[in-house]
Amino acid sequence: MNMGEVNFVQAEDAQLESTRARFSNVLKRHGALKERLSRDSEKTVFERLQREFEAARASQTQEIYLDGEQWNDGLLATIREQVHMEAERKAAQLSGDTTALQPVLPFHGKITYRAGNKTIFCLEGARIGIQYETSFAGEPCDFYHCVLESKSFLEKMTVLEHTVPFFLPIREAENDLLSSNAMKFIDHMGDLLQAYVDRREQVRLIKELYGNQIGELYHSLSYHMVEFVLDDFDCKLTLSLKYAVDLLSVVPTGVSVLAWPMHAVTMNTRENGVLGTQPIPTRLSYAEDALRSMSLPEAYAEIVLNLPQVLKEIYPQENFAQ
Repeated sequence: MNMGEVNFVQAEDAQLESTRARFSNVLKRHGALKERLSRDSEKTVFERLQREFEAARASQTQEIYLDGEQWNDGLLATIREQVHMEAERKAAQLSGDTTALQPVLPFHGKITYRAGNKTIFCLEGARIGIQYETSFAGEPCDFYHCVLESKSFLEKMTVLEHTVPFFLPIREAENDLLSSNAMKFIDHMGDLLQAYVDRREQVRLIKELYGNQIGELYHSLSYHMVEFVLDDFDCKLTLSLKYAVDLLSVVPTGVSVLAWPMHAVTMNTRENGVLGTQPIPTRLSYAEDALRSMSLPEAYAEIVLNLPQVLKEIYPQENFAQ
C-alpha cells in the first residue's frame, strides 16, 4: 500500500469516527426532543385537528376523487373562494346584515376532494385543511395535517397550524412556495412526508428482520443520514448512507460500505511516537451499488447473501465463516 492509499484510509477512518460522534450527539438530542414533544400541548394539537378533520369527513355530502389534471390551481382557487364566501355569509348572519346572506356561488363546504395521498377539506373560518395519508409497502402508516388560512381571497395563504414533524422544513416550503403556488406547496409537503415515512420504515424493517446481525445503528431525526454496523461475520462492516438534502429521496445518494477484517492485513502506524498496527478496510462496491439501486431491506439481503464469497475473493488467505 502506497502513502496515498494509506492517507486515504486514515482520512476515511477519521471521517467515520467523526460521523459516529455526530450521530451519538443526534441520538441524545432526539431523546430530549422526543420527551418534549410528548407533552400535552403537542398532543392536544394533533388530537384537536384529528377530531376536526374526522368531523368534517363525517359531515361531508360528497367526496370527489381528482384524477391527474383535475387537481389544479383553478380548483384550489375555487375552494378558496367558497370558504371565504361562506365565512362572510356567516359573519353577515351574526351581524344581521341580510344583504350578504346569499352568496353568488353555492357553498360546497360539505364536499371533500381527494388527490393522491391528500384529502382537502373546506373548514370553518375561511380555512382549508389538508390531511396527508402516508403508507409503506402498500400498508397505511401515519396521518398528518396542515391548515391554511388567508384573511381574504386576494391575500396569500399562510400555514395556521400543522402536525408535520418539527424537523421537516415546512416553514421553508411555506416561504418558498405557498405565496407563489399553493398547489405546489401542498403537493411538496405530501412528497416530503411520504419520503420521510418511507426512509423511517425501511430502517425499522431491517432492525426488525436483521436486528441480531446489526451491532450499532444511528440515524438523524429525518432519517436522511443512517449508519449501521454489521458484525455477524469474521469481518466488521460499516455502512454509511446519506440521502438528498431536499429530503425527498428514498434511496441514498451518498453511500460508503467498508469491510474491516478481524485478522487480515494490517499496516504500521505511528501516533504520539508509539508504533502500532491498524487494520486495512476494503470498500465494497457491490454493496454500495445495491444500496443505491434498491430499498434498504432488499439491499441488505443482497449484501449479506454475497458477502462471504466477496470476502473470499478479497482475502483468499482468510477463512471467513458462512
